[in-house]
Amino acid sequence: MQEILFHYKKIHPMNWVYLSSLLTICVYFKFSRFWSVRNLDLVGLLLFAPGLVLVAYGKSSPIPSDAQIAIGQFGYIWLFAIGGLFLIRMLMDSLMVRRPLLEPNLSVGGMTFLGVALLVFLMANIANSDPKELEPLPTEIAAIADAVEENTPQIDSQQAEDATPKSGLQRYGPRNPILAILPEISTQTFFPGDASSSDDADRGMYDPRRIAAAKSIAILSHLAVIIGMVLIGYRHFDNIKTGIGAAVLYLLLPYTAEMTGRVAHVLPAALLVWAVVTYRRPIFSGFFIGLAIGVIYYPLFLLPLWISFYWKRGVLRFCGGATLALLLSIGILAIYSSNDAFLADVQQMLGIAPPKLTNLEGFWQHIDAVYRLPVIATFVALGGSFAIWPPQKNLGTLMSCSAAMMLGCQFWNAHGGGLYMAWYLPLLLLTIFRPNLEDRVAASILTTGTLKRTA
Repeated sequence: MQEILFHYKKIHPMNWVYLSSLLTICVYFKFSRFWSVRNLDLVGLLLFAPGLVLVAYGKSSPIPSDAQIAIGQFGYIWLFAIGGLFLIRMLMDSLMVRRPLLEPNLSVGGMTFLGVALLVFLMANIANSDPKELEPLPTEIAAIADAVEENTPQIDSQQAEDATPKSGLQRYGPRNPILAILPEISTQTFFPGDASSSDDADRGMYDPRRIAAAKSIAILSHLAVIIGMVLIGYRHFDNIKTGIGAAVLYLLLPYTAEMTGRVAHVLPAALLVWAVVTYRRPIFSGFFIGLAIGVIYYPLFLLPLWISFYWKRGVLRFCGGATLALLLSIGILAIYSSNDAFLADVQQMLGIAPPKLTNLEGFWQHIDAVYRLPVIATFVALGGSFAIWPPQKNLGTLMSCSAAMMLGCQFWNAHGGGLYMAWYLPLLLLTIFRPNLEDRVAASILTTGTLKRTA
């Protein structure tokens, strides 16, 4: 940006936490209805930021001290606590029938200008930032610490390789293996020594074509999220200002500024948003859900909810679209993978493996992994329950319960669970801003072949 703006300097992410919080309150807080649910939602969204800061501090050194580890762990607990409150909020959303129109305090023109300005600066940060260094696994950190303690210059490479798997399900978790070859673009670092930042020596680790691909996909995914949220407001809420307001709030939040360049965060978000945009055409909606499953696996647990929504009309088209997308994802893997790695890559993409109990990251790094099992069982039971509850599902139910499921998977994600807020954040914001949508049910908006023109 220095080539365009004279002596431009990035805003420090800590400063942006404060500035964006004040701006969010100024634009969205309803001072005339102080105790409204909308205001409580805004406070909850702002409370995610301290958790992100604490987690970043815990990672601010390749070999963190005991105090840093404890602070980082507290950051994950903070994120889980706020996430748990929003999980309850999303599950109860269908019971909130009275939904007064609480538009942002700015006009449509002001919101549009603010949103475009934020989008330009965030995308410019992606274009002008460097790849993020791959974070070590807990066992890698321990090996480095032991080597330092024993005054050995370097541990045996074969021992390190044997001790810590570096690829596939064990290294990256259930996701499309192609994501592993795309570097994460580090646009913000909360602390100067942040281990997630990259130096000049690290920039040569990645093929320039992969860096360009990662930046392009991240930018296009953010554009898809913003355009999709605005279209949902315009087409499904009958209020474009509401859609613009939700999209601008997504851009304002500190999380978006920190994780802007991470494809694994924003690409699934774009696919899920467009599944909602196209919900009146089940084959397209199913196709986007299927692509999301092919990217990060976790949207697989949305299928009972969405199939139940389309059960009275459109279920075959939805399932057909999802199946087509999964077959397409597997076909791409067949081209990308070598013959001996194809089955392993499909296994990683579809998460076909028992729950991981070793080499965990994030919250579960310092917790007995056996406790993940009841969390997973509860999550699966919750997803299955959406097949029968609520019995009458509408668009509002579809968004709130989808957000709840994508939020719920954070609690058992063994690879940085709690940090993948983009998976549910756009849907959560749309749920917060939505009007009453009880009439948006599949039986009324779909015909046997084509889309009705009325909402």
